[in-house]
Amino acid sequence: MGVDLPRRVDTIYLGGGTPSLLEPELIERLFAALRTGFAVDADAEITVECAPGQLAQPVLDAMVEAGVNRVSLGVQSFIDREAHASGRLHSRAVVLEDLRRLREAGIGNLNVDLIAGLAGQTFASWEESLGVLLESGVPHASVYMLEVDEESRLGREMLAGGGRYHADLVPSDDAMARMYETAVERLLSAGLPQYEISNFARAGYESRHNLRYWERRPYLGVGLDASSMLVDREGEYVLRAAATDDLKAYLAGPEEPETAWLSPARQHEEAWFLGLRTNAGVDSAALEREFGAEITAPAVEKARRLETDGLVLEQGGRFRLTGRGRLISNEVFQEFLGEPEPIAR
Repeated sequence: MGVDLPRRVDTIYLGGGTPSLLEPELIERLFAALRTGFAVDADAEITVECAPGQLAQPVLDAMVEAGVNRVSLGVQSFIDREAHASGRLHSRAVVLEDLRRLREAGIGNLNVDLIAGLAGQTFASWEESLGVLLESGVPHASVYMLEVDEESRLGREMLAGGGRYHADLVPSDDAMARMYETAVERLLSAGLPQYEISNFARAGYESRHNLRYWERRPYLGVGLDASSMLVDREGEYVLRAAATDDLKAYLAGPEEPETAWLSPARQHEEAWFLGLRTNAGVDSAALEREFGAEITAPAVEKARRLETDGLVLEQGGRFRLTGRGRLISNEVFQEFLGEPEPIAR
């Protein structure tokens, strides 16, 4: 079973990690190779992730020359002590200077990431961070609640009840939820409405690349730990592939990625949990046309049961998460998942 690999490209996203640390000539070579192998639209959205304070002028010049027109800054907090406690090297002043330099270079489509729940964060400091973000005038913001990763130092300390790495200063889950709700309200009132669980934008500045993920449109991932979603030539099955996250194994390559062919039933599950991430929600009639009533009807019944629990709202056959549903979205998504399909190499 082969896949259809479209050659026309309307979005490019370079990240995660900190690709802005690449040498300028490597950025030039990378984008030259992309334009040689694919037909990149003249108005394509081309995003690079950058760490504040680590964007050298020659690199910025190379990015502009390569056609980069969107930058995402991993700020996390505009409060210096919070940023430093989370391992960030930048200060508020550095972030604001980077935003100025990017705009001066002609890149005005800018995103800033913030995290609710950092060690030592208070409601007052969170309000201050939101205020600085809004004053900066960026047209897009991403707001995440801190997630405990048991593989991180902070996560291990939190799970063990320790105090190293400021684990004892991390706000409670209830406090994080209130911070998130505050962000939703303040960003909306400032003209950046929410369009996805963690993302907010002025009209026309929604991330076109990320929308591909949530709308289940094909994408090709290249590099360490990169993921792809491609459609078979008959348009019935979907291939999901993931490259290794082991740097030594990747450099030793070539290594076949882990792959899984998703049946229509599994694609239908993804349609629910990816669609519910967005404020547009899930159009049940459109899913029935795509997958048939036999597959769709049980999920619609689950969604209506979740509506009685106050987690989902139905309007005209379209289902959306409520505010409460967004706070426990992973539990809601779990309702639409069946047994996992095997992954082949």
